[in-house]
Amino acid sequence: MEILLIEDDQLLAQSLKDFLESEGFVVDVGYDGEEALDLTFEKSYDLYLFDINLGGESGLQIAKELKEADDNTPVIFITALTDLESISKAFDLGAVDYIKKPFHPQELILRIRSKFDKPKKSQVLKYGAIELDLQNQLIKVGGHPQTIGEVQFKILQKLLEKRNAIVTKEELLSIMHNPSDVALRVTINKLKNRFDLPIKNIRSKGYTLE
Repeated sequence: MEILLIEDDQLLAQSLKDFLESEGFVVDVGYDGEEALDLTFEKSYDLYLFDINLGGESGLQIAKELKEADDNTPVIFITALTDLESISKAFDLGAVDYIKKPFHPQELILRIRSKFDKPKKSQVLKYGAIELDLQNQLIKVGGHPQTIGEVQFKILQKLLEKRNAIVTKEELLSIMHNPSDVALRVTINKLKNRFDLPIKNIRSKGYTLE
């Protein structure tokens, strides 16, 4: 994540920059509105951190000018203000949060991550007693590991991912090393019988797992 920090207290700005970079963020720093506009013209950012109380143009005014230029980058405002009018203006200008001075840098990290970290997609598909560990390409039934071929695993994965929907024959054939209608029917029957799965053949379309 690339962050633009605008803070006129140079000591605080450098301290925050160092801390954010130690946490894996890429940070550019400006100290006033003119620098902010110059930097946003040169590159795009994922997040703005603007102090409201700058020596010249306020962080709110900078955000307003950027918004009027169709820049909708989310903003977290840093402020010593707690009046409702300033906070309301901040959110009107695209703020996703604000943090009140003084604050611990770790609190800022937590606020950023709570807003922008995406939940990890589950790496395990479950169906009854069956568990497919996608990362390690393993299958368990009732908690017990089972041996299964690569093609069977991928076909079962596709059926589970699209449960109750039709998986086209073409999708399933594309998984196979030596694709044919007969080989696909054999593979599907093996899965049905071995794991007692209600896989249905939808004539001329494909297969579905209910």
